[in-house]
Amino acid sequence: MTETNVMERKRANEIPLHGPEAFEAMRRVGRLTAECLDLLVDKVQPGVSTDAIDKLAFEFIRDHGAYPACLHYRGYTKTTCTSINHVVCHGIPNEKPLRDGDIVNIDVTLILDGWHGDSSRMYYVGEVARRAQRLCEITYECLLRGIAAVRPGATTNDIGAAIQTYAEAERCSVVRDFCGHGLGRVFHDSPTILHYVEPAYNVELRPGMLFTIEPMINLGRPQVKVLSDGWTAVTRDRSLSAQFEHTVGVTETGVEIFTLSPKGYDKPPFNLG
Repeated sequence: MTETNVMERKRANEIPLHGPEAFEAMRRVGRLTAECLDLLVDKVQPGVSTDAIDKLAFEFIRDHGAYPACLHYRGYTKTTCTSINHVVCHGIPNEKPLRDGDIVNIDVTLILDGWHGDSSRMYYVGEVARRAQRLCEITYECLLRGIAAVRPGATTNDIGAAIQTYAEAERCSVVRDFCGHGLGRVFHDSPTILHYVEPAYNVELRPGMLFTIEPMINLGRPQVKVLSDGWTAVTRDRSLSAQFEHTVGVTETGVEIFTLSPKGYDKPPFNLG
């Protein structure tokens, strides 16, 4: 899940900085989060409902001594968010079966020993059109470029610039309404991580910061709207949207990614055909 109220930001000197024990805890919860997403690779198929996928994720999480952070968060009733095609984020799992050609983002956050791991990936359902595949590839590259910008002394706008420049060069748009966020023992914390350049908000990155980078990229315009369920965000122009997310930490020399797939399933098209 992403924090939507980007106006509520702590000052830079209030952003939590974490030490080696926290980083070790984040490695454990990050790996388990990635393993949960790995489990779903073979399950995302035409005819399978997102509710069935959600139940599998819940069982995996509980079987491994963790808890799904999204369940009952602000009234949310599911373990995962499953966002299909033009759904930007926070799609609610239901009984409707996935269809051949769909693309779906599955977003999961685990709590293990009090620490949060947050990650999402795009999955292909059956035979996917080339334009949908291209969007997923561009979005994944946006994530990688955003992560590559993380180092001590860099700023949050360096992350945003890396993502925005590439996405717009590929004739895609960056969603402004949702953002990355700090996390650790708290689900949504500072700093706010915007995926575009915002001169009014620019925080210097320091060793010990923990946060998500989770660009949402649209084939069409960036505008979104939230449906009447209060959660599901969709593109206003009905264009396809994609998202990838990792949890990272700023180290003394660069960045550590906590939610990498042990099986190398981070990048599409790992479950195509």
